[in-house]
This record gives sequence, structure tokens and C-alpha cells, in this order.
Amino acid sequence: MEIDMERSNNRKRPASNDLPLQWSQWQLLDSILPTGGFVHSFGLEAALQTRVITGPEDLHTFAMHVLENTGSLLLPFVYTASKSPSADTLCKLNRMLDAMLTNEVGRKASVAQGSALMRVAASVFSEIPSLKMMRDNFLRSGAISFHHAPIFGLVFGLLGLESETCQRAFMFITLRDIISAATRLNVVGPLGAAVLQHQIAHAAEAITEKWSNRGVEEACQTVPLLDTVQGCHGYLFSRLFCS
Repeated sequence: MEIDMERSNNRKRPASNDLPLQWSQWQLLDSILPTGGFVHSFGLEAALQTRVITGPEDLHTFAMHVLENTGSLLLPFVYTASKSPSADTLCKLNRMLDAMLTNEVGRKASVAQGSALMRVAASVFSEIPSLKMMRDNFLRSGAISFHHAPIFGLVFGLLGLESETCQRAFMFITLRDIISAATRLNVVGPLGAAVLQHQIAHAAEAITEKWSNRGVEEACQTVPLLDTVQGCHGYLFSRLFCS
């Protein structure tokens, strides 16, 4: 009986080789990682000031639209970079995404977060020397901008994490940052934010599954109004966030 229970526990226990990867994954999702995600509101601040959002009841819809746009436009870049984490792939994806991001505010936010993530990853994950090598080479040549989505996929891919996990993680941090911005803009309180995040989780998973494992040739914007609203951020008289 005891032997059977031990065998059952062993089957449930993850392989020891996978455990360090889980710690790395959690670290990449941790809000303490200095990648600058919390200085961006994904256009939420502009949406509030332009009255696209008038209260907490509109926040759910806004978050769903941002997730839909993230899944359709950015998830293909995350997926492709995670499946083929190389300098050539990164260069190609960055140039393509730079051309596809049509508003200047969103483009600058993507580069700011991607540059921060690349800097942090090159310093933290020193066991992967290619990260620092790629960063140094691209900075020296000025060949590309470091956009967030392909950098995120690159880091996950080089760490050996699965592309499905990578795509789901990218959607999670997007939702996390929207909820965080809404809390600091006083659209919703901390408890209400936690409830809202839980309520959206099932829909976020469905959106992730809908847009996952797609090549960059399928990348598109599904909610163009968000792009327009975010582009207004630079014209706000007063603002708390960078985007």
C-alpha cells in the first residue's frame, strides 16, 4: 500500500530538470522584474480622458478588447520568436513589427518594454551568453529596435520553455498590467481589480487559444479603435503613464 502511494506521488511530481525552468518562468512574470510594464496603461488613461471609458462597468470591455488586439497582432510574434530564438529571427520580427505598429505611442511603449526586458534578461540569465551577445551586437550596430513581443518570445525560447506557456504568459502580463493601471487610475479598487481579473481569466484563455500558434503572416489588428485612442495619449494635458 505504501509503495503504491509513493509511486503515485512520484508520477505527480514534476521532473527535477523542469523545476528550475518553473522558477525562471515565475520570475519573468513577477511584477518586481524591472521591465517597465507598469508605466504603460495600454491606452486606458487616454480612454478615460476621452470618455471612451466612463466607469468600472466599461473596464471589462476595454480589457477584453486589449486582449483581443494583443492576441491577434502580437501573439504571432511571441510564438515565432519562441519557436526559433535566433538573432536572424529577432531581426526580421523586429523590423516587421516596427512597420505594423501604426501609432507612435504604442511603438515607443513596445520598444521601451522590449529594451528593458532584453537588458534584464541578459543580466539575469547569464547562463545563456547569446542573450548578452545579441544585445551588445544589436546595440552596437543600431540595426533594430527591441520590440517587447519578439523579445519576450526570444527569452522564453532560449530558456527552453514551451511556446504554449510563453504565449499564455504574454497574455497574462498584458491583463495584469491593464488591471494594475486601472487600479492606479482609480477606475476600480484593489479588491474589485482582483475580482475582475478572475472573471476575465476564462475569456482570456479562450482568446489565447484562438490566436495561439499562428505565424506572423496572420498578424492583424481586430480592434482598431484602441490604436486610435492610444495614439491620443501624447496629447493629454496631464498624464500618469507613458502610454
